[in-house]
Amino acid sequence: MERVWRAEIGGELKLAAARIALAFYTLLEAERGRFALWLPVFLGAGDIAYFARNSEPPLWLGIAWMALGAAGFGALYRYPLARLVPGLAFVVALGFTAAQCATWRAPPLLALPRHAVSLSGRVDAIEGLPEGSRLLLTEARIDDGAVLPRRLRLRLRHDDAALFTIGETVSLRALLMPPPEPAYPGAWDLQRDDFFHGLGGYGTALGPIRRLAPAPAPKFEAAIEAIRAAIAARVMAVLPDSRGAIAATLLSGFSAAIPEADRAAFRDAGLAHLLAIAGLHIGIVMGLVLGFARLLLAALEWPALYWPARQIAALAALAAGGAYLLLTGAHVPIRRSFAMACLVTLGLLAGRRALSLRGLALAAGAVLLGAPEEIVGVSFQMSFSAVLALISGYEALWPALFRITARWRRHLVMLALTSLLAGTASAPFGAAHFGRVQLYFVLANLIAVPITAFWVMPCGLVALALMPLGLAALALVPMGWGISLILAIARTIAALPAATIPVAHIPGFGLLLIALGMAWLGLWRSRLRLWGAPILLLGLLSPLAAPPPDLLVSPDAKLIGLRTEAGVFVLAQPGASRFTRDAWAEYWARGPLLPASAAPAAAVACDDVGACRLRPAPGRAAALWLSADKAVPAACEGVALVVSPVPLRDACRGALHIDRFTVWREGAVAVWLEASGARVLSERAWRGIRPWVPPAPAPQHVADRPQHPALPLAAEDTGSGQ
Repeated sequence: MERVWRAEIGGELKLAAARIALAFYTLLEAERGRFALWLPVFLGAGDIAYFARNSEPPLWLGIAWMALGAAGFGALYRYPLARLVPGLAFVVALGFTAAQCATWRAPPLLALPRHAVSLSGRVDAIEGLPEGSRLLLTEARIDDGAVLPRRLRLRLRHDDAALFTIGETVSLRALLMPPPEPAYPGAWDLQRDDFFHGLGGYGTALGPIRRLAPAPAPKFEAAIEAIRAAIAARVMAVLPDSRGAIAATLLSGFSAAIPEADRAAFRDAGLAHLLAIAGLHIGIVMGLVLGFARLLLAALEWPALYWPARQIAALAALAAGGAYLLLTGAHVPIRRSFAMACLVTLGLLAGRRALSLRGLALAAGAVLLGAPEEIVGVSFQMSFSAVLALISGYEALWPALFRITARWRRHLVMLALTSLLAGTASAPFGAAHFGRVQLYFVLANLIAVPITAFWVMPCGLVALALMPLGLAALALVPMGWGISLILAIARTIAALPAATIPVAHIPGFGLLLIALGMAWLGLWRSRLRLWGAPILLLGLLSPLAAPPPDLLVSPDAKLIGLRTEAGVFVLAQPGASRFTRDAWAEYWARGPLLPASAAPAAAVACDDVGACRLRPAPGRAAALWLSADKAVPAACEGVALVVSPVPLRDACRGALHIDRFTVWREGAVAVWLEASGARVLSERAWRGIRPWVPPAPAPQHVADRPQHPALPLAAEDTGSGQ
């Protein structure tokens, strides 16, 4: 009896194993051709593993990791499933090494003087601003010293840039400053962006500019920059207002001249992608050139009969796309779009259909290997998520769309679906970086995108063709009419009730879950893709696991914010940064920041001697804000933290201290006031010791200053995310 029972159990186990194996191989068969699409995902995982560290790894680490992965793959080559793990480890190590190499290639940081200096260098680019202009200076020298390895961006006085051309050597007197620090731990890191883009600092011209030497014979890059600057200047001469700034953005990629109010209207209406030169723009350009070239070849008898008109038109469109890529600055979104366009064109020339998802994967791999630092930028994240949603969404929904018999209805549905897919996919990344989502983006894009595609961009291309003849105004004026209409649409929709909704800050691990969930939904073909929905949901709910700080101190201690149930209140000193204030408002997502005088007494209670007790909620620890360097003993009762914009000398012994010296050494500080005390995280502790982080200044010794409890050199991860 026992033998029969064991035989039955053994048979059931074998049957279950056989069913599991059959289901597994059925899944593999259904997903054939999809596994290679995950290689860029693992490549990006290696990039993220590098940038998530708060200490610089040795250069040999990534290479050793790659060697181990390659050795394991070779040893297990005969076993397809077993070799998968070392193969993927090799791809992750490749991304990690690419990021290491990008850092190694970047020139070192500059130690800029904080006083006015005499500056000379070669003009590398000229860009208009809403008020005035700025130039990019390369091969710069300070006080006739050695050539700086990085470029400097200088704001000029009024219209001084109009007196110079790209390539000329100039000199001026300027006040320089390094790239600003993040507004709070985990905020947008401009210092990291500038490090990889070769920018060493910013400055303001203090006097007139003198020409030292004329421009030499321009090299290719300098010639392209000169053409871009000439196009922008010609456009602004014909359309000297917001229309001209937007037209110059579409035709030359220079976007700094767009007024902030109009930029905010585009952003709040969900039309910011129209100002970010990307796939939409290059698609319109290549589509228009392709259609015109085919029409021209079909109109001529001999080319129509004997020439491969379709292939010639495709090459003409590709050449136009490449030219537009160069004219607009070759940013990440348009590089991705042009890479995919090259693959489609090659497939067309070879008589084969190019696979869109494979093209996207190849474009992503090329960007991640060539510029791995872009993976932490909002442009890369929003661009690739939108395109992935479009490709996979249309792949899944095309049978249903094909059943719509009326062509005009199908086009209308496809236009709305395009806006819905792209906007929904990129919304979480926009929310993570900007703290808001747009409600009416589908409506705005339904109206504005056709105007851009069939009115604004065609007029822009005609204007580029007429510029050498001096007749660009014939096309720029109608282009300005179309831009005026788009501006009116953006302003109207941005003014609608609840056009934008502030959302809780999404931490770094939540953003990773969102990216993984989208990749899972978009890359798989079978029902396996449905498992991406709970992953995506976990990422969207991640703010619940990472509460924002109760107190923020700016990098100069001139701005101190307190988050309470009644709102966010700030104590501001003269000269406080407006940029930091706006960044805090987006981070906390609690509406506009209010002055401390409007706070309830339970949250902010100030006395007559310049001391304010700050408490985010009843039962929490309190912080003490001081305008002077000392505090009376009575004010220190129950205080876990003392904050001041001036150096503290004798204030509440035993409490943590954050003063002007603290933020000078550690950068911005975030504080969580809990029942048991204060938990702090400094910007320097968050970022760690990396090549793009300036070294900590030497401590200042004050003879009569007592030693207070210092901020921790490292703190636990609060999920703010880089």
